[in-house]
Amino acid sequence: MKYVGAHVSASGGVENAPVNAAEIGAKAFALFTKNQKQWFSNPLTDDNVRLFRENMVKCGYKSWQVMPHDSYLINLGNPVPENLKKSRNSFLDEMKRCELLGLEMLNFHPGSHLKQISEEECLDIIAESINIALSKTKGVTAVIENTAGQGSNVGYRFGHLRYIIDRIEDQSRIGVCLDTCHTYTSGYDIKTEEGYVKTFDEFEKIVGFRYLKGLHLNDSKKELGSRVDRHDSIGKGLLGADVFKRIMNDPRFDNMPIILETPDDSLWAEEIRWLYNLVEA
Repeated sequence: MKYVGAHVSASGGVENAPVNAAEIGAKAFALFTKNQKQWFSNPLTDDNVRLFRENMVKCGYKSWQVMPHDSYLINLGNPVPENLKKSRNSFLDEMKRCELLGLEMLNFHPGSHLKQISEEECLDIIAESINIALSKTKGVTAVIENTAGQGSNVGYRFGHLRYIIDRIEDQSRIGVCLDTCHTYTSGYDIKTEEGYVKTFDEFEKIVGFRYLKGLHLNDSKKELGSRVDRHDSIGKGLLGADVFKRIMNDPRFDNMPIILETPDDSLWAEEIRWLYNLVEA
């Protein structure tokens, strides 16, 4: 079964996110557990935690249907020591917030070398950063998102994801989230049927579907291999409808959060309905 939702607002408190998700007919959702534009925020209160858990139950969500995203400020591969320390501390704080809320995953972009070190050195630093966070938390899986490869971002090849995974000490708590826009613009042709089959065969061979914890469904404003990260509304970008129909009928993507990060939140309820209508009986 498919569990489609969106990255909903947690404005006014994290406890509002499950309610906001239910209002658009989401069967899964993502959220920021704090202001994503700040390194650190006020700690979650007892009321925040209690109400979030209560609303999860009221709205019928299980923890595995929720995939929080960390702050975009965090760079776990930062080559500058003082900035790396800040990123690691902020990431650990986010992992602990997920712990408090009873959530099982934290989704994050792996990091950037900032043109100061090699990609491999950056990937080594990212793996070390993840190991530190996992050693200081319990029960939360760190979920690496593939990137478009814009600027100096790593994580745009499946081999990068595998490289990080191979260096994680507790591999039961590491996973991957694939973003359709990022996958396409990083150079994997998921638009055509042949390219779709080839891409996910390659993913299975290099990473393995056992590590896949969720999907981000986004159309793309930029072309194949452009390495530019520009999301578009479903069916309105360069990917077209066919790839989404394939995904919605592919059992490899069952029983995991499938999250819209499309730019027009007023369309989310419509996009969710449209995606479910693609499912063949």
